[in-house]
Amino acid sequence: MRKPSTNAYIALAIVSIFWGTTYLASRIGVRHIHGIMLAGLRQSTAGLLLTGFFLLKGYKLPEKIVLSKLFVMGLLMLVGSNGLMTWAMQYIPSGLGAVISATVPIWITIFSYFLVKKTRISIQLLVGMLLGFAGVAGIFYNYLSSLMNPDFRFGIMLSVFACICWALGSVLTAKWALGVNYLFGAGFQMLFSGIVMLLIATLFMGQQLDAGTFTTELWESLLYLILVGSILSYSAYVFTLNNLPPSLASVYAYINPIVAVLLGWVLLKENLTWLMGVCSLVTVGGVYLVNDAVNKNKQKQLQ
Repeated sequence: MRKPSTNAYIALAIVSIFWGTTYLASRIGVRHIHGIMLAGLRQSTAGLLLTGFFLLKGYKLPEKIVLSKLFVMGLLMLVGSNGLMTWAMQYIPSGLGAVISATVPIWITIFSYFLVKKTRISIQLLVGMLLGFAGVAGIFYNYLSSLMNPDFRFGIMLSVFACICWALGSVLTAKWALGVNYLFGAGFQMLFSGIVMLLIATLFMGQQLDAGTFTTELWESLLYLILVGSILSYSAYVFTLNNLPPSLASVYAYINPIVAVLLGWVLLKENLTWLMGVCSLVTVGGVYLVNDAVNKNKQKQLQ
């Protein structure tokens, strides 16, 4: 890996801050349309823009086997993860969804152990996993009354399943060497997943798509998610992964939930107590221990 450049750190800052804001934008968007429809519009439009850009530059369509793998990855990481998490924003606060999402590295470690078996189980790894899940459980103390609400419980289940889908998709991505430009491939993932979600929303959920009924707030949310959430932030994420050490690139996972919780509190008046703040930090600390343990294990394997 080349010596990190200023641009790499700028890209990391973009990912760390702006990805955290997408929970707020999604929370606003689902006030007006179903979460699956919102995610479908976001991903299909972003995918069309990205793939169109590369095709105009002269890139050829990937082979069918590559496209099929991109389709599967899109189903897991964007339909199963982004789609379900956006849907969950209809029922739970954006900050809570972001904190639950912070446990993704823990789920990735679990799937890697069973599917790849390259992670050595250490005391630090176990402590980190326990802290991560304990922090999320502690946050629910503030939502004990809300847990009696079926919609709230459904939102929690959606967000947890979204994390599992993202983690499983991440592990498969690491196992599959596609030999295609990362952003070009990401564009196809977005396009495929967006089309699937639009079909699900219209054919199976009975949702109607009528741009004439879109409010200004919905247009603002959708455009922000497309341009900032998908195109800018994802491009920055890919650039970060290819120009910074994994341990440094993973910093975004600790900052995103903090950004989301603070924005939800300030702009949407979501609940924020000292216990929630402490538990959020405990979750982030647990995720840090897990990432650090995994990185130490990788370094030992390379020695």
